[in-house]
Amino acid sequence: MIWPVIIVAALVTSFISGVFGMAGGLILMGVLALLLPVSAAMVTHGAIQSVSNGWRAILLRKYIAWRVLGIYLVGSVLAFGLLIGFAFEVSKPWLFVVLGLVPGLIWIPRQYLNLDARKPTHAAFCGFTVTGLNIAAGVSGPLLDIFFVADGMDRREIVATKAATQVAAHAAKIAFYLAPALAGGALAEWQWLLAAAPLAIIGTTLGARVLNLMSDANFRKYTKWIVTGIGLTYVVRGIILLS
Repeated sequence: MIWPVIIVAALVTSFISGVFGMAGGLILMGVLALLLPVSAAMVTHGAIQSVSNGWRAILLRKYIAWRVLGIYLVGSVLAFGLLIGFAFEVSKPWLFVVLGLVPGLIWIPRQYLNLDARKPTHAAFCGFTVTGLNIAAGVSGPLLDIFFVADGMDRREIVATKAATQVAAHAAKIAFYLAPALAGGALAEWQWLLAAAPLAIIGTTLGARVLNLMSDANFRKYTKWIVTGIGLTYVVRGIILLS
């Protein structure tokens, strides 16, 4: 009964992602980490989120900042090339702890970092760090968000461009963990992912409609508090598993 739960989670979290971006991915990663071995959770999360983010990028394609995306991909390729030489897999308790700590990045005062994905060097650094964190922890939305907090970007431009970058980050994660996931046998029923894909598209489509009804101010405010609550829950879960 694990996979039916996963495809329902794909629908719900894709809707949340369509509205709040990173929050849905955080929730889905936590659900998968509860149900599957770490490598299988990474691959499954990457596959579902690639569909969800890819469809979101298609829906909002006219808002994608293509120059930012292109430079981001340069940094992403560099990160993958560096990490592919290392074989590592975080334990499940520490995965929850790291997942829980990642949202804390959005509370760093803007003036301390002053990062802007529209600047070429920042976009390349964004690709490198976001892809690296995605491979190590499974999610990277809060880190990605730091590069998209500068004034001057419409909420739809932010969501569209971030969705496109996340497709690349999740593809790198799948490539990194696919071999150990297949060796472990947890993906033997991979055909369930075929059912999860259209549900992810449906959830994302519905979420995008809600996004259009929100103001930029509410979008930023609600996203910040939602992912923080999720993060605290994961830290507690990880500490319980470690004890």
